[in-house]
Amino acid sequence: MVLRRVLLGAGLALFAAIVWLGFAVTGYPSALKPSRGAAPAILIDNVRIISMAPGAPEAEAGRSVLIEDGVITAVGPAGTLNAPDGARRIEAAGVTLAPGLIDAHVHVWDEAELAGYLAHGVTGLRNMGGMPFHLPLAERIETGRILGPDFKTTGPILNSPGPNQQDIHQLVVTAEEARAAVEQQYAAGYRALKTYSNLRPEPYEAILEEAARRGMSVSGHTPEGERGHGVPYDKPFEIAFNDALDRNYQTIEHVESIVWHGLRDQLDEAAMRVLAAEIAASGSAVTPTLIAHDNLVRVARSKGAYLERPGTEAINPLLKKFDAHTYERWTNADPDAREAPRAAFYLVATRLLHEAGAPLVAGTDAGIFTNIPGSAITRELELLVKAGLTPHEALQTATVNAADVLGFQKTGRIAPGYRANLILVDGDPLRDVSLVENPQGVILRGVYLDRAKLDDLQRGAGQTSFLRTARRALAMLRTL
Repeated sequence: MVLRRVLLGAGLALFAAIVWLGFAVTGYPSALKPSRGAAPAILIDNVRIISMAPGAPEAEAGRSVLIEDGVITAVGPAGTLNAPDGARRIEAAGVTLAPGLIDAHVHVWDEAELAGYLAHGVTGLRNMGGMPFHLPLAERIETGRILGPDFKTTGPILNSPGPNQQDIHQLVVTAEEARAAVEQQYAAGYRALKTYSNLRPEPYEAILEEAARRGMSVSGHTPEGERGHGVPYDKPFEIAFNDALDRNYQTIEHVESIVWHGLRDQLDEAAMRVLAAEIAASGSAVTPTLIAHDNLVRVARSKGAYLERPGTEAINPLLKKFDAHTYERWTNADPDAREAPRAAFYLVATRLLHEAGAPLVAGTDAGIFTNIPGSAITRELELLVKAGLTPHEALQTATVNAADVLGFQKTGRIAPGYRANLILVDGDPLRDVSLVENPQGVILRGVYLDRAKLDDLQRGAGQTSFLRTARRALAMLRTL
């Protein structure tokens, strides 16, 4: 009898361990389960709106917005719209309604991160480094099997061997390898490519040719070629920055990379003004990702304390392991010697790009280093305002600009016929853009997520899985 009890207990323990392991590898937070029984319509009355519609004022008070079947069907003066039976009614005096935010540069490693984005009003994502699970994830989101922001992804990052190569990059050296890589990504279902800085001339040209032939967009770091001794201070890059300006890049990523490659790391305002005009004339948009470098400086200034700020539990645990040496290096770095002056110049460079008319889209590199999925977009908006944009202009980068540049169809505006991806914010974010960080409500494809649901999502954001991510990383490595 005792032996039977011991064996039964051991069996139950083993079963529980198997169930736990199965969830850790394949599950995701319960907060991401789709809502059932949502109201077929939502009427938001007496609200201030930031519509981003062409020719509209920056904000309009006393408005009413009707949403039916996930789409905005009417916008009018408060009290003038009639909702169908069963509609949810939201009295919104003192509240601002704005388009949901789009983060145009993220790295998603785990479903739990989606919860963090939604909790902070991010209703659209562009993932900038494809892995095998990303395309099925996009399909699960679009078909309503899991809650998540509208989701786009590039294919695996295309690079050549060099100082900036990473294990998850798809490395190509010859034109033949590059053509095969693009063909492979297209066959897998990707329609967007990302280039990286080590790319050499032959594979770079082949990638651009294949992308044009197949109708694929290209974004990323501007390729530099092989970085020989003395580059860039004593010798120019093998591939000039301006070579990317007539190549139909959808977006050029990182203002710090523009300064590094385009100015050969010289903090020269006059030269940056000229370069900004050239970028604007090319038609390519820029994703400044100011937060990516700003967070490095914050970690250094705080001697590492910034790594433990609230919200960092949403940073993927596998990435924390991989980045441990980077955390240590920046914790012990002297920011004033080199990086603080660069952080200041990157703000100047962003202002000059904006003044020149280069389209800017907001991105955060969330999922990398200590950039928190979700709240990072607010930090980026704050930095854009610090760079010289108005709060309305900063919000444009994360709404209408991002939607138009990246092809998020019928989003980024509050207008009839547009998808109801919206945020409800207490107060006026045109006075304080930081208010968007914690919305009182989010509407995702017509489904209302109230503050209690957003709190649940925020808790779910901390449920990232080391095992789940490791399995995805191994699957990625097997494809390269």
